[in-house]
Formats: sequence, structure tokens, C-alpha cells
Amino acid sequence: MSLQASAVESGGQPGPGEDVPEKKGSSGGGFRSRATDLLSGSAGRNLGLVIALLLLCLIGLITAGDRFANVDNMMTVLRLASVIGVVSVGMTFVITGGGIDLSVGAIVALASVWATTLATQTMATDVHWILMVTTALAVGAGCGLVNGLLIAYGRMAAFIVTLAMLAAARGLAELIADKKTQVVTVGPFLDFFRGSLLGVPRLVIIFALVAVAGWILLNRTAYGRRTLAVGGNPEAARLAGINVKRHQTSLYVLLGVACGIAAVMLMARTTAGTSTHGTLYELDAIAAVVIGGTLLSGGRGTIVGTVFGVLIFTTLTNVFTLNNLDTSTQAVAKGAIIVIAVLLQQRVAARSTPG
Repeated sequence: MSLQASAVESGGQPGPGEDVPEKKGSSGGGFRSRATDLLSGSAGRNLGLVIALLLLCLIGLITAGDRFANVDNMMTVLRLASVIGVVSVGMTFVITGGGIDLSVGAIVALASVWATTLATQTMATDVHWILMVTTALAVGAGCGLVNGLLIAYGRMAAFIVTLAMLAAARGLAELIADKKTQVVTVGPFLDFFRGSLLGVPRLVIIFALVAVAGWILLNRTAYGRRTLAVGGNPEAARLAGINVKRHQTSLYVLLGVACGIAAVMLMARTTAGTSTHGTLYELDAIAAVVIGGTLLSGGRGTIVGTVFGVLIFTTLTNVFTLNNLDTSTQAVAKGAIIVIAVLLQQRVAARSTPG
């Protein structure tokens, strides 16, 4: 290391005969460099998401007018976003940690069915409706634990394991419910989760609390730092003393708990538990996470970006619905957005790679 580099790193002044390093802020080039770094970082990505969301809102306002802009429709968008939003927050952790989960929709369905069986609702009526919530969370966590153990300790590909869980959980839900819709009859459960606080639906408040908790966990705790390390380079994380297998397992359990919460919210919103709940949630959650700026390869994640991604897709669906456009067109639009987002990720990653 040169004397100049040593002096700069130590915070001292250059010695005699050494060049004084140029201050980047003293030239227009330095300002442009800082601006470029800012726009290519998380702030720039979030700004792009905000602009995209505002453009969608403008399109909705132009094409649907007051039907889009009224308060009831805005609350509808937020309620729809809340359920998939909770799943997407959990998915952010798994993808940031270098994994993937294709079974989230099926886990939501299984948790909703198990928590609305006649036996569970009868006990909830006799004891407390919180028993239904506990059941859904336990089912979600159990499915996540199975996924995590097979992936981390069984050394099986996440794609294969979660694909198998998708089929198994959905099939088990059909067997338990006998392919019938199980109506929620516990009144206090519905009264609580279908209610509002200061005019804001409780489902939206739950989503906000989960998002805030996810942001704190990912950005302000050792658990979040370990997640980034495991996703960025598992071998380096292992050499640094992180129990990679245990941490990977915990990520899938965390996502399973998120699926359990989403199942409770869906049971309240639809007043039913059914094996058809959560259909294609894996696509919507992964799409929202990718759009938000989390790398599919792992090592970088953003909860704020995920929230914006969820809002973008939900608003897009709402605009399409208000304009009576078919679901096939919606699917094409979502697919195009996902491809564009991945291409932009690759471009940013290529620019940030030295050499």
C-alpha cells in the first residue's frame, strides 16, 4: 500500500512530496458521479417505482375517472394488496437469502382450510377465536419448516422441494375440505379482522405492521445482515461463523408464518377457507419482489421496494378490471413487466461489476 493510500485510509494528511487527493465534490464530474450513484442505488430504484405507480394512477384516473379515484376504490386496492403483500414480505427474505418458494399459494390454502374445519371452529367458539389464528400460523410454519429442512439439510434444490410442497399442500387441502368451501361461522373472528381502525381497514394495518417489522428485521438486525451474507456468498458466510443451514431453514419458516398470516386475512376477507385460496400467489409474490429490486440471485433485498411492487401490480389489476379488460391481457402485461424488471436488474448488476 502506498503512503498516500495509507494516509487517506487512516484519516491523516498526506506527507511531504505526496499528492493531495482531489475532492470529488469540487468539480461537476464529482457531482454527476454522486447523482449517478444515488439513482443507481436504492433511492433511485424506489423513485422509479414511485413514478411507475403514479403513472398507473394517472392512467386509471384518465380511463376510469371517479370510479378509480374514489375512496372506496382506493381502500379496495389496499385490501387486495394487503394479503399478497404479507406473503411478498416473507418472500423477500427467502429470495434475499438465495432461495425461492413456489408453494406459498398452496400453503395459504392449506392453512385456511385447516383453520376453518368444523373441529377448529367449534373449539374457537368454546375458547377464543385466536385459536383459528394460531392454527393457521402453525400450519404455515410447519410447511415452511419441511421446505427448509429438505433444502438446507437434505441438499435438495429449492425449486424441486417447493414444487413438491405446492402439489402436496394443495392436495391435502382438498382432502381435508373434501373440495368444498368451509364457511367461517365464528362471528368475533370476522368482526375483528373485517373491522377498521380510524377508518383504515384492519387488514391494511396488519400489512403495514408486517412490512415495518420486515424492514426492521432486514435492515436493523443481525438476522438481516446474516440473510444478506448467506444470499450473497454462502461459503463466505459459513467461514464467517454463520450457521448457513440453520439460517436457510429459518427463512422458509419465516415465509411459512407470513403465509399463515395471509391465510387468516384471506379467511376474514372472503369469510371462508377453501383449497382454491392463494392460486398463483407464488407468481404475484415473486413478481412483486423482483419488481421491487430484490435480486433473484440473492444478496440484496428491499422491503420498501417489495411494498411498491405489490401496490403496482394491485393497481394494475384494478385499472384493468375497471376498464373491463380480460385476465389474459392482465397476465401478458404482468409477464412483460417481470421480464423488463429482470433485464434492468442484469444491466445494473453488469454496470456495478468491476472490470
